[in-house]
Amino acid sequence: MALAAVAEPVLAAAHTPLTGPVPNPIRVLNPIKARVAYLAYRTGAELARVVPEPMAQPAARVLGQALSLAMPARRRQVERNLRRATAGELDGPALRKAVSETFGSYGRYWLELFRLPDEAAGPLEIDIVGFEHVTDGRAEGRGAILALPHVGGWDFAGAWLAGQGIPLTVVAEPVEPPELFEWFAGVRKALGMTVVQLGPDAGRAVLQALRRNEVVCLLCDRDLVGDGIRVDFFGEGTTMPAGPATLALRTGAPLLPTAVYFEPQGGHHAIVMPPVPAQRQGRLRDDVARVTQELAHRFEELIRAAPEQWHLLQPNWPSDHAANGSGDAKASS
Repeated sequence: MALAAVAEPVLAAAHTPLTGPVPNPIRVLNPIKARVAYLAYRTGAELARVVPEPMAQPAARVLGQALSLAMPARRRQVERNLRRATAGELDGPALRKAVSETFGSYGRYWLELFRLPDEAAGPLEIDIVGFEHVTDGRAEGRGAILALPHVGGWDFAGAWLAGQGIPLTVVAEPVEPPELFEWFAGVRKALGMTVVQLGPDAGRAVLQALRRNEVVCLLCDRDLVGDGIRVDFFGEGTTMPAGPATLALRTGAPLLPTAVYFEPQGGHHAIVMPPVPAQRQGRLRDDVARVTQELAHRFEELIRAAPEQWHLLQPNWPSDHAANGSGDAKASS
């Protein structure tokens, strides 16, 4: 297999930075703003590490909910996502409460990410359903591809996997300033993960990781590049990255839809679904479309299990862009 033939779609899949469930990479061109962003993340991390445990999670949730008041356009996006994920069942006060819970969950995500390097020094506990799909893939010597939506906090499970001695490779897109990227990458490396920077060599590195029988993680419920595979996702047409399906079809590694959820009282549980059928049946292009559509349906199941933990804060469907361009959306942004 030619590595170059797979590299481009792999990069498309990895275009979402695996620095956490942040739908868009941080692209700050102004040097002053870039420096402020870097200092803000570092300050937040230091504060999160020293806040006493009983206060930490409540404070993170309240802070996330409070910050959402300054982001009305993103709140509207979350409203649309929640309506999709619940087939329109949420409305009025129930919808507003769910939106608030989503931003509270997002605050908890960042708290846990900042605290994980310290917590990972001790034993981590997580309830994982379907973990045998990961071990089966590695038993066959082909590695495994964990395909995740932006749900809950995958970092905790990633740290747990690394703690079990399972090699884990993630792809991270460069962010500005470079110090911020290096810091994010350093957090992942401290947790035992191999961090691959998005670029010309990223596709090759991911393929080599699978050949070394490693686990590769890809957050892939959003097509940032805009050239993905058209799918039906929650009853509405959009696109998703072709990379996960292409990797599975080219390498034979199992493609495992996965989500890691927060428990209300502080724990975590994860679901690893059975492999998406990824056998060649015809033209590669048609097979990639078929596998990607099945992955989208699996993501629907995982998201519906906890829609208020779906941290997708930016447009993901053509209708989202249309709504954001409307007078109503502009007035709220």
